[in-house]
Amino acid sequence: MAGQFAASTRTDDLPEAMAELAGEFHELAQKERLQLLLELANDLPDLPDSYAGRLGEMEKVDECQSPVFLAVEVDSDESRTVHIFLSAPPEAPTTRGFAGILHESLDGLGAQEILAVPDEAPYRFGLSEAVSPLRMRGMVGMLGRIKRQVRAHTTIDERQ
Repeated sequence: MAGQFAASTRTDDLPEAMAELAGEFHELAQKERLQLLLELANDLPDLPDSYAGRLGEMEKVDECQSPVFLAVEVDSDESRTVHIFLSAPPEAPTTRGFAGILHESLDGLGAQEILAVPDEAPYRFGLSEAVSPLRMRGMVGMLGRIKRQVRAHTTIDERQ
């Protein structure tokens, strides 16, 4: 699936925070992009008490080589504010950095904003030249699973 996407610098169809972050990556040289990715890995927040130690209750991202788990909660407010919880091991800094990008740029947005994020958005950060296609596939998998959970939460709520 990830092999069908091509790298792009387009950001006009991304949520504001994601577009700004993609712009920051593109302003940097390749080596500095990896440094920023590591900084985002360090910024990934710990899981809240409701998920800490309960990875079995979260969705495993099978597309990632490292054990990554995620959960999505959607508020019942008008914009359907989305909260994203990600767990990635510290010994997998690239994967954890990808999780940091998605958390930093999507957490707190409305459901429709997240569902509108292009599936190939992970290729908009200029990282595909620096990391393996398999790792990029993991980030695409994280985004796809986030969007699927948002879709599931909003569909279930609409039926009630």
